[in-house]
Amino acid sequence: MKPIFTQGPSVTTRVVIAVMVSLALMVVDHRYHHLETVRSALSVATYPLHFIADLPVSATNWVTEVFATRNHLESENQRLHKENLHFRARQQKFAALEEENMRLRNLLESSFKVGERILIAELIAVDLDPYRQQVLINKGNTSGAYKGQPVLDADAVMGQVVHVNRYNSTVLMITDASHALPVQVNRNGLRTIAMGTGRINELELPHLPNNADIEVGDLLVTSGLGGRFPPGYPVAEVVSVEREPQQPFAVIKAQPSAHLDRTREALLVWTLTPPEARSEIANANPDDPDTTQGAEQ
Repeated sequence: MKPIFTQGPSVTTRVVIAVMVSLALMVVDHRYHHLETVRSALSVATYPLHFIADLPVSATNWVTEVFATRNHLESENQRLHKENLHFRARQQKFAALEEENMRLRNLLESSFKVGERILIAELIAVDLDPYRQQVLINKGNTSGAYKGQPVLDADAVMGQVVHVNRYNSTVLMITDASHALPVQVNRNGLRTIAMGTGRINELELPHLPNNADIEVGDLLVTSGLGGRFPPGYPVAEVVSVEREPQQPFAVIKAQPSAHLDRTREALLVWTLTPPEARSEIANANPDDPDTTQGAEQ
């Protein structure tokens, strides 16, 4: 239905005018940049509409990123926790290896001081009888060990081999109640016998008169008179001297210089060659890497 009264230009004219105005605005904006202010104002006015339209996508991406980051952090935390436990376990092993290395270095230094053929052995068992001081080492007659062989640690005399098997040997400690070791006072050469008491940290020096020249702190060394231990090896230190006038002998206690209660390695020493040991030493494997020939004195 046509309008009764026509008001203004026709639709075609309006379209043409709009197109021309648009082209003019585009040319002016492109060449002279006069509409930047208007565009900025319009962008500010339309920003809430853009934000609302983009909100679902942004929220979805944020939630996905949060959960992905949390899962990644949890997995990373678990991995680092496992690595931490692993490294702590290795650190404990390294600490043990470091201590073992120090003990072996001390043993090697001791072997140079001994200056004889030596063999490093490891303790593999300890007699749990409180009245017996014996240990088992991992060297036997295949390595040349023999009965009566002196055994040392890095500091002093430990004991002697009393029983030899093919692959292991039993060592009687100097603190065993059945062990006696000829010693002398390093300060003055006074000779006596160091008797085991059955206690790991105590020796007795019996049958010394009250006027014997021995004092607390004196170092006891092997005298070499027993035929098994060569002279000059440290044995113990005097820790107490009790003299009672009514008694004929002084009560003297000494503490072993060797770490009998915590050492893990020992030195088998070839300082003497008894007839019963010559054949076993000759039959020992000369290529045994654990056997060491020290410097000749």
